[in-house]
Amino acid sequence: MTKKKKKIISIVIAIITSLILIPICFYKFVESKTADRLYDDTKSIPYNEVGMVLGTNPKTKYGNNNPYFYYRVDAVEKLYKAKKIKFVLISGDNKTKDYSEPDVMRSILIKRGIPADVIYIDYAGFRTLDSVVRAKNIFGQTKMTVISQKFHNERSIVLGEWQDMELVGFNAKDVEVKRSKYKIMIREGYARVKLYLDMLVGKKPHFGGEPIKIAVGHPQKELNK
Repeated sequence: MTKKKKKIISIVIAIITSLILIPICFYKFVESKTADRLYDDTKSIPYNEVGMVLGTNPKTKYGNNNPYFYYRVDAVEKLYKAKKIKFVLISGDNKTKDYSEPDVMRSILIKRGIPADVIYIDYAGFRTLDSVVRAKNIFGQTKMTVISQKFHNERSIVLGEWQDMELVGFNAKDVEVKRSKYKIMIREGYARVKLYLDMLVGKKPHFGGEPIKIAVGHPQKELNK
């Protein structure tokens, strides 16, 4: 084998190794950075007036119920009924007239006994960054509980730090998948690389809007777009 071929092989190996190791490093860094602000049970989690649940599609691409969605609903119900939050902010996607993650979640929560007048909706929570930044800029929250799966809460807490917010995460039940642990770490690791790039360039939410006060006696208007 010629020196030129050996050099090319070495470069290719170095690139592949970097593409694997960098996301894993980011994954582990965010995990360790947020570990002391994540909770799995309602007894130990501190009280916050507002709990923000992050939306996702109620259905999978195959038309089945999406467990990520329903586990988050379960977590909100547990937290509210344990009196660890007073208000629920649902942040999700309402990209078309016939598709609204927040409206579906709101309807289910009301059926489970959570009063409609304590539920607020952010229809422009297109991604985690939008949800966290808008929670502060639009809904006036600087201290809050985020409700989603652990990996999602970890990213939210880092974003909250970036926005000078005090966030804790209540972990909804996770979904068991057949992919290997390292494949999941790499995929989520890339999301965390992008997270830091977005913060570095000062990425803004897709939409702004008028301030909405979350408080007793201030019900949100125009719940349907």
